[in-house]
Amino acid sequence: MPSENPFSWRFVAPMYMGSTLNPINSSMLATALVPIASFMHVSVAQTTILVTALYLASSIAQPTAGKLSAEFGPRRVFLTGIVMVLLGGLFGGFGRNLIMLIVSRILIGIGTSTAYPSAMLLIRRRAASVGMSKPPGNVLGALQIAGVITAAVGLPIGGLLVDAWGWRTIFLVNIPFALVAFIMAALWIPKDEAIVGATTVREISLRIDIMGILGFAATVSALMVFLFSLPSPHWTALILAVVLGGGLIWWELRTSHPFIDVRMLTSNLALTRTYARFSLITLCIYTVLYGVTEWISAARGTSALEAGLLILPMSVISAVVVGPVSKRNLVRGPLIVCAGSSIVASLGVMFLTANTSIVWILLITVVFGITMGTMASSNQTALYLQVTSDQIGTASGLLRTFGYVGSIASSALIGIVFHTRVSDSGLHHIAVIMTVISVIALIMTVADRGLKVVNKEPAGVAP
Repeated sequence: MPSENPFSWRFVAPMYMGSTLNPINSSMLATALVPIASFMHVSVAQTTILVTALYLASSIAQPTAGKLSAEFGPRRVFLTGIVMVLLGGLFGGFGRNLIMLIVSRILIGIGTSTAYPSAMLLIRRRAASVGMSKPPGNVLGALQIAGVITAAVGLPIGGLLVDAWGWRTIFLVNIPFALVAFIMAALWIPKDEAIVGATTVREISLRIDIMGILGFAATVSALMVFLFSLPSPHWTALILAVVLGGGLIWWELRTSHPFIDVRMLTSNLALTRTYARFSLITLCIYTVLYGVTEWISAARGTSALEAGLLILPMSVISAVVVGPVSKRNLVRGPLIVCAGSSIVASLGVMFLTANTSIVWILLITVVFGITMGTMASSNQTALYLQVTSDQIGTASGLLRTFGYVGSIASSALIGIVFHTRVSDSGLHHIAVIMTVISVIALIMTVADRGLKVVNKEPAGVAP
């Protein structure tokens, strides 16, 4: 049984460390694409498949890891994922060709994706075991800082590593962190209960809904092929995504253990709206992380490291914001602030030019830091309150998948607008789109009566 403090530092430390690996790996590679292309004798455009590989692997693996955690134990899934990160670091660090690097990114994407959904399940079960009726705000806030806010840190870290020791360190740096996370998890996370029930391959397949997982993977893959094809759209991929998505819904409505509980999404519209809000604001956040930094580098002639450092205040402010919001389990108010600050900052981007003062750019990133912090903490608390304990693993993984859809949509947006060249006018067009999206998010939030959930019990937890 848990001690006086059910969420001791030993219990949470491995989860926090594991949760930093995915977002940092997502953004860190951006600084290494040019040197990798030079070493591999390929174009920079070809190396972007390394970004796509991690996005695709992560978007599929996040909810899958949540499902597997619920069925076979979060500790087992977490440890397995860390081993995959270790292997991915080795493959990439000693890679001699682009194929090895792609395999590395897939392993890292899958491995790092196990941390967040398994952590959410561990936290929810620990809270229930001690009769905690409200979300453990401090714990969830720290998890959110580790799991989302650190994305902005990846750019300057990547720049430092590449400038100092070369592109291979982007991969090799995963090895020591994976080893430490594995040791901490093995020693400090309580062992899972013995697996009961399914014993044959067929029974296990039905229990985890392998057909649903494969259908989801195929649907997401087709959708991402379409998004990454922009501004020269592959309409066949979009049609395929729609057809596969329809087939996935048909299957999930008929299976006894659905991977994606479609009925839950249609009956629990509050949760569905949480996913939509998270995806919309994530699009704006990642447009700043990548679009504005790309513009800074092109328009002002700064290095990747300098551009990353200009974005760093965004991460710092967001981390400061997450604490008090999560501690109080606030939802509706911070989400209104989230959308409102995104509108203000997006309008600010409209006035950026190559001659704009650095102070103005920093001010905009600070406002976007408020957006990121309130988005991360409030949507996570909303999800915690909107699902039951047995749903939270898959549901939290699916939240991250919607985040990846938003980030990939932002990449598509940047690719369309900056297709021919990076310019002030292109940045202003992006700002207009971001403003419209932020207004939609604000309307969704203000009109959503289901967000008044503060002080309510989490779904499925007795008072």
